[in-house]
Amino acid sequence: MKPVIYRRNYRFKDSELVLGDRTLIMGILNVTPDSFSDGGLWNEPDRAVEHALQMAAEGADIIDIGGESTRPGHQPVSMEEELERVLPVIESIHRAAPHLVLSIDTYKAEVARQALQAGAHLINDVWGGKADRDMGAVAAEAGCPFILMHNRHDRNYKDLAADMSADLKESIDMALAAGVKPENIILDPGIGFAKDYTENLQAMMALDSLTELGYPVLLATSRKKFIRTALGLPADDVVEGTAATVAFGIAQGCQIVRVHDVSLIKRTVQMCDAMLYAASPQVRK
Repeated sequence: MKPVIYRRNYRFKDSELVLGDRTLIMGILNVTPDSFSDGGLWNEPDRAVEHALQMAAEGADIIDIGGESTRPGHQPVSMEEELERVLPVIESIHRAAPHLVLSIDTYKAEVARQALQAGAHLINDVWGGKADRDMGAVAAEAGCPFILMHNRHDRNYKDLAADMSADLKESIDMALAAGVKPENIILDPGIGFAKDYTENLQAMMALDSLTELGYPVLLATSRKKFIRTALGLPADDVVEGTAATVAFGIAQGCQIVRVHDVSLIKRTVQMCDAMLYAASPQVRK
């Protein structure tokens, strides 16, 4: 069965993001000291800006900026500290490349609000709007794309695919109730969050069911533990494993992929797009 492809055209002041003609690539920029695979590499503003521009040159359509690690066992940071980490980077990137689409990776509504004011264009919430109930209102007021990721505090699944869909529907309903436009909602299956090794593999097998919920899907598998476990390799040596998950996700209808290794994964994306977009017409909504 051919995957469902959703068409979206997000227009911003200095840039535009078109979804539906090809797979979009989101480059990861962690400005943290403790992220699982690149903590401490880009937490100086000048280096962060340089890396963001490099990822854009390599083919990233979006730069996702995060100021708090969400790896298992991470220590939460205060809103003030998170703002101190992300705002200078967002402002600097926006000055250097105002056309570059930026995403703020946060579950705190006030961080998202100030990040959008500083030059970010999207909100990427790893708690799907459930950790801070004001997040939906911030997204609605800004009229920006809002990425809702699947996450939960327990792993008491009865049916993983059905439970993931139900959890995401709760996030969707909350966002809509807050005034977020349906066309601004993007879903993320939350690979690596509230799921063990087997459950992550099962979630990958259920991606097509999420694409049928009525919204575009973003897939974020880059360097995740389930890939490292499957290959028995460290985080900085699993680009082929990441590429396999990206290709598998695109084939099931995922329209955005969030990755560390932009230049290498772009080749995988281009080949998938040649088959899925160029070679045959797709169902588009």
